[in-house]
Amino acid sequence: MLKISLNKRELGVSLIESMIALLVISVGLLGIAALQVTSMKQNASAMHHSQAVWIAYNISERIRSNFGQFTAYGTPLIDTDIGYSQDCSGGCTAAQMITSDASDWTVEVQKLPSGRGTIDSPIANQLRIRVMWDDEGDVGTGIGCSNNPAVDLTCYTVTLEQ
Repeated sequence: MLKISLNKRELGVSLIESMIALLVISVGLLGIAALQVTSMKQNASAMHHSQAVWIAYNISERIRSNFGQFTAYGTPLIDTDIGYSQDCSGGCTAAQMITSDASDWTVEVQKLPSGRGTIDSPIANQLRIRVMWDDEGDVGTGIGCSNNPAVDLTCYTVTLEQ
């Protein structure tokens, strides 16, 4: 019969090596999980930004189609926090179309998290369209589009000139 002799100094070494390997693999898996969470957040942010771009250009095309009322879109300020109600399915005047556009635009902007939109006229013959949303998911407040750190809404701005 064959006798196997083991050196007592080597006992348990493979167990320590296994535990170290398990620790290294665990750290790697935690890193991959953190990368996945960051990737999902960035993907949601990109989606919200794309929606905001589409929403801003949608209202800009509506303004262009009702170009005779260009200055009326910014005076007074259009704000999606104000309730607008106008149905133009049966026909509207050009002035009523502004309210209808604001109503439809409000529905689109509110699909963004804490979504808000404004149209104003900072100078004559110019309209500034702003679409704001909470990109961090911490329920942003305020009008956004400022350098004020207390206002944490992300902003996309389009400027139209007559």
